[in-house]
Amino acid sequence: MTDVVLVRHGETVWHAENRYAGRSDVALTKRGHEQAELLARWATTAGLDALWCSELGRARETAEPCAKASGLVLRVDSRLNEVDFGHGEGLTAYELRQRFPLELEAFRNDPLRHPLPGGEDPWAATARAVACLAEIVEEVPHGRVLVVTHNSLIRLTLCHLLQIPLSEYRSRFPFLHNCGLSEVRLIDGKPAALLQFNSSFDACELAGLAVPDRLG
Repeated sequence: MTDVVLVRHGETVWHAENRYAGRSDVALTKRGHEQAELLARWATTAGLDALWCSELGRARETAEPCAKASGLVLRVDSRLNEVDFGHGEGLTAYELRQRFPLELEAFRNDPLRHPLPGGEDPWAATARAVACLAEIVEEVPHGRVLVVTHNSLIRLTLCHLLQIPLSEYRSRFPFLHNCGLSEVRLIDGKPAALLQFNSSFDACELAGLAVPDRLG
């Protein structure tokens, strides 16, 4: 039995303009670094046995404080990188509507069959992430693992693990907080169990409350 905590990286400089950031290497904002420090505080008391992240800078910048605080070795794996948005990289929704109106409409209606122009096949992205998680579980068959990765990849992975059609990843999971915790319990031969979803530190921090081991 392995509990895997999937965490979206901290806020980036493209969030303010709501730009698509897939494989683009975008830096964290000041707030993003603050979110990473909150995550690191949680990591010191979370009973973690391993720590993994994608190779993109925003994920590494989020995970590195956790490694320092917990004393765990940070494992970096490109299979945890975000879905590649192709020609949509760096564009806002407005800019996408201007350049690719038909493709954007098709993407919103069925993102599985119609990824953004030049973008990665969601099936392929899910397959690489799931393969990485399988290796993590093999290495940590009994324990708790923190995996710092990305918005779309987490939603696709959750759909796969919870046996939800991949085509529904945007509708079933429309929003993930930066540094929000989504935790699944993986037991060999059994369906995954969702222990928490999109738990945020911000509400607790603003209220002056201690951040618990498992939120909400």
